[in-house]
Amino acid sequence: MTDKKLTHSVYDDMFDDEALARMLKEDKTIVGLAINEEYAKWAYSETNPKDAHKKPEALDDMLVLDVSYGNFGALFASSILAELGAEVIRIEPPAGDLARKMTPYGMMIQDTGLAYMTEARNKFHITLNLETEEGQDYFRRLAQKADVVIEAFKPGYMDGLGLGYEQLKGLNPGLIYCAVHSYGQFGDESEKHGNQPDYDLLGQARGVIMSITGEPDLDPEVPPEYKRPLKQGNWMAWYVGGAWAAFGIQAAMFHKRRTGVGQFVDCAPPEGLLAISNYVMEYYHMTGNLMPRAGNYDYAVFPYTYVKCKDGYTFMSGFTDPNWAALCEIMNRPDLQQQFPTIKERLTPENQPTIQHEIEKFTENYTSDEILQMLTEYSRRPDKKGTVVTGRLENPTDVLTREHWRVRETFIKRKDPHYGEVLLPNSSFKAMSRTPGRVKWICRPVGGDNEFIFQKYLGVGKTKLSELKEKGVV
Repeated sequence: MTDKKLTHSVYDDMFDDEALARMLKEDKTIVGLAINEEYAKWAYSETNPKDAHKKPEALDDMLVLDVSYGNFGALFASSILAELGAEVIRIEPPAGDLARKMTPYGMMIQDTGLAYMTEARNKFHITLNLETEEGQDYFRRLAQKADVVIEAFKPGYMDGLGLGYEQLKGLNPGLIYCAVHSYGQFGDESEKHGNQPDYDLLGQARGVIMSITGEPDLDPEVPPEYKRPLKQGNWMAWYVGGAWAAFGIQAAMFHKRRTGVGQFVDCAPPEGLLAISNYVMEYYHMTGNLMPRAGNYDYAVFPYTYVKCKDGYTFMSGFTDPNWAALCEIMNRPDLQQQFPTIKERLTPENQPTIQHEIEKFTENYTSDEILQMLTEYSRRPDKKGTVVTGRLENPTDVLTREHWRVRETFIKRKDPHYGEVLLPNSSFKAMSRTPGRVKWICRPVGGDNEFIFQKYLGVGKTKLSELKEKGVV
């Protein structure tokens, strides 16, 4: 709908009086859609992260025990559930989780590293030594009350302690038990390598994507020694695996709400990566050939790449024939359109380095903003041939100083009595109109909630806790 009068009347009907009053008080710069200002204001009014604390939480009836160790896949899974309102109890050994030590350059805030600080949000923290009989007994008692258990030990470890799904479901038939491990809980390689801990890099290597990440194989300007597999800069396998684990847990919870019966969830992070590997496996199946590393090229859509510009790098597209014609016209390069006139020529892998470098001869003369301005002006021409899209490659400075992310509250700062002021990502589900995710607190010290949780769920008070601590149980 582009008619201003019609659009206004439609969205007027969608506003209630309270929403309208709120909207009219908002900063007039919060718009977002030049073609439809009323809709943008309505969307902001409905999903404003500042209102999250006034709204209910989707999973506020779910109790989760995260007993994982040294594993950010499992931690991310329980973080997602905690953002959406689940009561998550992190169970660490008395010395704390190894994951607290995984931090850049050894940088710590009190007892905790930067990565764990983010993945501890909204979680209660207790300690429990599962290798003691008393620790196992207390865990069983907690599991009897829980909806979900998440662990990331070597396959069969928890079962060997008498704390696996087979044993616990006898005490709690509605329990959902999620095990996260690189090799999964069965299969030839699980048998062969199952004694190894779960590591992100194992997941990246086994999940295929690492084999096609790196400098492009078919670019003659790239030295051969640089043409090698490259891991993702973040712990991609862990985070993808954790996201799939959280999705599986919520699906299992949906089933439990209908039937009262729990289930076992076997989550192997490499399978999560394989599921999002685009066309790599299908290409091998159809051709018998391995997909070459593409770098900034793309063998399914091109140009669809990042190119150099005066102030860094910027995205440039021009895949379809009309859009390619538009890009060539903007660059004043009709010869390029004649040399690579169809999608077939532009997708030919050997042609892509040539196209890339010719585009960069143009973009290197301009800043990303100047390129955006050129493309915007071209898009307004009545005789335009197509649409070209651009977007500057962002770094942390760009993100934390850009008004867009501030308005959307993508990052938040929290002052914590133990850890001080900490910056961390806001909930990925913050922009939901009825049950948004939220960050309620940052982290807890090792065992910071022992007294509260042990008293609430196990009836164990201070005196008994002191005894358990002396015995190495907590």
